[in-house]
Amino acid sequence: MADYSNLPDQALVELLKQGDHAAFIEIFDRYYILLFSFTCRRLNDKEDSKDLVHDAFAAIWEKRDTIVVMGELVAYLFTVVKNRILDRYKHAKITQKYADSFHRYVEESQDQTDHLVRHNELRTLIEKEIAALPEKMRLVFELRTSMNRKEISVHLGLPENTVKTNMHRALTILRKKLSFLNPS
Repeated sequence: MADYSNLPDQALVELLKQGDHAAFIEIFDRYYILLFSFTCRRLNDKEDSKDLVHDAFAAIWEKRDTIVVMGELVAYLFTVVKNRILDRYKHAKITQKYADSFHRYVEESQDQTDHLVRHNELRTLIEKEIAALPEKMRLVFELRTSMNRKEISVHLGLPENTVKTNMHRALTILRKKLSFLNPS
């Protein structure tokens, strides 16, 4: 195994682009501590910092054949890590926004206990009616929330038209059984 410790950064980048794992390891060993320290100062959390730097290096490895390093490698690495830090801040901000929104919703809905009880009773009734469907029809109906018709067809080993027919029949049965909910 060749000694990469004396190679300049640009040579390591060229080897990295060719998929040279040892060059990647050398870049990681050269700059990990520096990037980790930089990230720790920004995030104030060692575990998050370690994860972020590892994720950054993983992304570099995955995109090794398309990376373009203009200037110094260390500047490129800092930019990659800094962008990940900014993404983390944006994500935290969005998460906080949703948490605040949910908190407001919970506060507002505390006065709506009756509505919540009725909602739960209705959900139970609907779940009961779904459970009463014939098994194949019920499976098709339940899978529709996470799969499209073709995926359900492959998953259950059924022709796509059978899936479509089962879906249609399930909806028809449920509409009839639950028609009292919409008396129009």
